[in-house]
Amino acid sequence: MTDAEQLAAFVDRAAYEDLPGPAREALKIRALDALGCAIGALGADPMTKVRAHIDELGGAPRSSLIGGGRTAPDRAALYNGALVRYLDFNDSYLAVGETCHPSDNLAPVLAACEDAGRDGRQFLTALAVSYQVQCRLSDEAPVRAKGFDHTTQGSYAVAAGVAKALGLDPPRIAHALAISGAALNALRVTRTGALSNWKGLAFPNTAFAATHAAYLAARGVTGPLEVFEGAKGFMESIAGRFSIDWSKEGLDRVCRTVVKRYDAEVHAQSAVEGVLELQRSAGFAAREVERVELDVFDVAYHIIGGGEEGEKQLVRTKEEADHSLPYIVAVALLDGEVMPQQYRPDRIGRRDVQDLLRKVTVRPEPALSRRFPAQLPCRITVHLSDGRTLRWEQADFEGFHTRPISWTAALRKFQQLAERRVDASLQRAISATVGDLEQIPVAQLAALLAKV
Repeated sequence: MTDAEQLAAFVDRAAYEDLPGPAREALKIRALDALGCAIGALGADPMTKVRAHIDELGGAPRSSLIGGGRTAPDRAALYNGALVRYLDFNDSYLAVGETCHPSDNLAPVLAACEDAGRDGRQFLTALAVSYQVQCRLSDEAPVRAKGFDHTTQGSYAVAAGVAKALGLDPPRIAHALAISGAALNALRVTRTGALSNWKGLAFPNTAFAATHAAYLAARGVTGPLEVFEGAKGFMESIAGRFSIDWSKEGLDRVCRTVVKRYDAEVHAQSAVEGVLELQRSAGFAAREVERVELDVFDVAYHIIGGGEEGEKQLVRTKEEADHSLPYIVAVALLDGEVMPQQYRPDRIGRRDVQDLLRKVTVRPEPALSRRFPAQLPCRITVHLSDGRTLRWEQADFEGFHTRPISWTAALRKFQQLAERRVDASLQRAISATVGDLEQIPVAQLAALLAKV
């Protein structure tokens, strides 16, 4: 068997009964979290453009769109996936050489499950499959250092989850993986330098195309089954040699994912929590800050601190702001929180935050780097105008796997993100349906989301 066929066998045999209790609960928390992010993104300018694109091009009305309307499953995966991803507030998985956002798989799995008439147990199983595939490939086959984006592993994860949702047999699952994996090797330039709307649309595009690939495979279209190990395949061309024994894999990797407390890039979460705790404990105002020194692990420095992926003190757009540790820390000190409103154009351009972010210095610290990804450590030093020097160390945050988020906390975040678009009654209906997914058809959840 090829590696794709071995992975297909894992996808085929995955069953709801294989899901440990903590994994079931974690999946539902992350589904609620992702849906809150999606509802909170409705009306954002790039989202209205994607929706106009979907509406103009049309599609067979087989899967629901969040906010109303129906379209083809692959286009529902694109639009709903864009909503989940746009705020950069959904979950993350931290591997040594890769960071990804596994709930990016929710939209394609939801669209396929609705189209296929699946129930909540089948939805949770297919979503768990996507989580397991994306996280394990991130562990064993990271591609960021080679110049490729984490959506590359997502192409296999989406194809696996959608194929599971559609109930494909092992040969067709393998071909779905092969088509998607051969076609969707994305470049890391998406997240370096001057950031664009594509930062939030890259995975939704992968979801669209990988969903399309699974539907083609369902019709009997074949792909290169040696996509992993073959000549000029994924291993030889991009990832290097690796091995995953899919016969021994479970469905519990979701429990190692983290849920963001703040609307910021995941590697900033400890720094934000730490600087806000320091500010509360010491009682200083942002106007008193002369400079801030942040010692962080190397991944945080390179992605959001001004390292190899570009300097981070020129901040003009939402995409640049939520991937700039200087901006994130500065706006946290000024506003006492980091939520979607901290990325409005008028907030980004204001003099107070633009001046303060230039007082923030970020440095990589080898000792901290050795503690990642088991921790997200940082050391914060704040120099104040009255001569005081304040120090704080932080190793994790609420929502990290060492301090897992509870259903109550996830519900609070969902309500905060959804309140502008959803009345209390519909909020309760959506959250109750997610909490009771095992007992309902997926179409019931999709119908509620269409009412937003």
